[in-house]
Amino acid sequence: MAMRPKHLAIELSKLQPHPCTSVELEQYATEGDLAAYWILGIDQVDEMEGKRVLDLGAGNGILGLGCLLVGAQHVTLVEADPLVVEIAKSNAERLSPRCEGTVQVIQEHISLQSEQPEIVPDIVLMNPPWGVQTAKADRPLLEYAFSLGAPVVHVLHSAKSKHVQALGRDYGYESEAMLETEFRLPPTYLHHSKKKATTTVRCWRFHRPGDAKLLEDED
Repeated sequence: MAMRPKHLAIELSKLQPHPCTSVELEQYATEGDLAAYWILGIDQVDEMEGKRVLDLGAGNGILGLGCLLVGAQHVTLVEADPLVVEIAKSNAERLSPRCEGTVQVIQEHISLQSEQPEIVPDIVLMNPPWGVQTAKADRPLLEYAFSLGAPVVHVLHSAKSKHVQALGRDYGYESEAMLETEFRLPPTYLHHSKKKATTTVRCWRFHRPGDAKLLEDED
């Protein structure tokens, strides 16, 4: 089912929002417009229909549930914060009846020791903590994602980060940038007077050698 970015963004903006209360967990909520644009981009290159999707550090579920809306067969949302897990569950319950796919919500603080899913997901996606407050906070999620052996891993990260590509390479993934845009930061995180601030983010597609889908040169 084809969905336009505007319609998907409207659906996603109706979800109960992420409270963004934990500075330690670096909870940055992905806005509906960006989530919709990115998900439809992933759908174009990696076709979501009938796929199993794993959303790590899922927050209120906006990315994974967006995948469900565009036709994913099964979506697993993994989130560490118990309060946010309840919000993700409530959002999943509200959307599920309208979707053909199924959804599962798991509370877990991901590390390399975390149990791996029985079936390797077709697509892993995430907007992990960027390691601004706590150095290398993103590392457990990235390493876990790359260790699963999924065909593709999609990551939204600060455009300043240089280590994400290198980490992917360590696990045998090549990378291509799908999208670069401005990301609004919540006032909670601003340790200065600006009421609104943005930072540049990049959406990466990590793929196996020979499976590049975009025409740009790779680094």
